[in-house]
Amino acid sequence: MSNPHDNYASKNAVYAFAGVGDFPIGLTFDDVLLQPTASQILPAQANLQTQLTKSIVMPSPLLSAAMDTVTEAPLAIAMAQAGGMGVVHRNLSVEEQVEEVRKVKRYESGMVVNPVTISPEQTVSYMQDLSKKHGFSSFPVSDKKGQIVGVVTDRDVRFVENQNEKIENFMTRTLISIDEGDDPESAKALLHKHRIEQVIVLDKNHKCVGLITVKDMKKAETYPTACKDAQGRLRVGAATSVEEAGYQRACALYEAGADVIVVDTAHGHSIKVIEQVKRLKNDYPDMQVIAGNIATKEAAKALIEVGVDGLKVGIGPGSICTTRIISGVGVPQLTALMNVCSVACPLGIPVISDGGVKNSGDMA
Repeated sequence: MSNPHDNYASKNAVYAFAGVGDFPIGLTFDDVLLQPTASQILPAQANLQTQLTKSIVMPSPLLSAAMDTVTEAPLAIAMAQAGGMGVVHRNLSVEEQVEEVRKVKRYESGMVVNPVTISPEQTVSYMQDLSKKHGFSSFPVSDKKGQIVGVVTDRDVRFVENQNEKIENFMTRTLISIDEGDDPESAKALLHKHRIEQVIVLDKNHKCVGLITVKDMKKAETYPTACKDAQGRLRVGAATSVEEAGYQRACALYEAGADVIVVDTAHGHSIKVIEQVKRLKNDYPDMQVIAGNIATKEAAKALIEVGVDGLKVGIGPGSICTTRIISGVGVPQLTALMNVCSVACPLGIPVISDGGVKNSGDMA
């Protein structure tokens, strides 16, 4: 015959795990609805602009994940054009990830800053190799002093048979340029007047500091709400990890132009993540650093104390994520967000919900 005290103990255990006592209620998106209230605007008038970090604003509040099946340059470009941003995954070599970032930053610019130039002494073969490497076929030609002496495009050398011919034999020596600091509208007028594809931007020493192209102007008109930096380039994020290898990767990505570095781990409330954020912010105060993933108030406090610019929330809420099944660890996503926001929002630290979205209403 069983001991009645054993039955009592087992029942109390069941009751305890059902929410009785100190166990908090955990809510996910499916557990709640938003109550509708009065509105004075039409849907098309809604402003979805949001802070990604303390200093980066996005017209649309959507990111694409730093997963190797999701985000490289093509999707990052599409996301930025739509007003959001892509975060390039880190399952690449440093050089490969850096190149994905550069592809995005080169794709559309108000002005191409510090463009790739070519010497008049270089060959047609060299120019074609340069074109394949960078993905464009027009180059300012600069002399040994760095001054611009001409321009060469694919049209100039398209039918050249001797690939060892020098660029100086085919370049256009008449320059159409504007001075650094001139109104971009003046560049537009020159493009139209001379029926050319690009205008060179020169500094006071006649050195090339940028290019303004017809192609980029057309893109700007097609995507008026694109997410861009102060120089008119599409924004892009990039993921890194912890320890020395992650630090070196972050530095290379930052130098390549990544707008935000994401210290991307499964468990963001760990000493290695905290140390990495602290080191990056100490060495590069202007670097925008997002860290995660976290789910608690304590994790938010720890990362905010070392200078994080944004927090990523979500321990296993993704539709295909097995973290909770494998490890038995996690917090329902809405509760996790409430935990982190209660600490981060009063301090002006933006919060990102990573995962848990199955329906469009979940985003709202």
